[in-house]
Amino acid sequence: MDSTQLSPRLKSVANFVPAGARLADIGSDHAYLPVNLLMNDHIEYAIIGEVSQGPLDNARHELQKRCVSDRAEGRLADGLLAVNDEDKIDTVTIAGMGGILISDILEAASQRRQSFKTLILQPNTDEAIVRRWLTANQYQIIDETVVQEETHFYEVIVAIPGEQTLSELDVDFGPYLRIEKTATFVAKWQKEVDRITVILKQLRAADKTRTAAYRQWQARYHQIQETMS
Repeated sequence: MDSTQLSPRLKSVANFVPAGARLADIGSDHAYLPVNLLMNDHIEYAIIGEVSQGPLDNARHELQKRCVSDRAEGRLADGLLAVNDEDKIDTVTIAGMGGILISDILEAASQRRQSFKTLILQPNTDEAIVRRWLTANQYQIIDETVVQEETHFYEVIVAIPGEQTLSELDVDFGPYLRIEKTATFVAKWQKEVDRITVILKQLRAADKTRTAAYRQWQARYHQIQETMS
């Protein structure tokens, strides 16, 4: 993978970036995503935010290598502190982090009264925490997808400012994903069903079928099965 050929995960994020956007990519590492979008003239400008010098150096090298440094800037900063008002950033991508960290980055920005027209978020874990933060902070989810990359599954969540009420099923499985039920969505949750099946088997072997843990895993198993069906 490089900036000319994005991975399926980053390609799915790129597909949601609006044409002509002024983009902030937080935790960009090699800056493959913003550089790809710049090379294809899909975005106007990009800020690459990194919290460590090594990844920032990687990003700056990629900007220079692909001759797009005149339309992008790499900055050493914690989260969305990389973005200033004069940058006129309207779109934020945060990909490849855990959902708790993504929510923390968004919360810190919210405390500084930063808001953006479009958020494109790809949490590696804890997607429900991200959805819960969005709805609690006046963002509405307008689209989602799930993509498989080798043995891993990644969800991408797109949100804009607005009010939204989600059910617990929406939070857990995605308001769009659970309705669309794509083959990739089913494959992701089948993998989780298989994992829970092993746990339940182990609990039965240990004669722990009367425990709260067994009941909780069993309930989760049935909830996933019902959502996939």
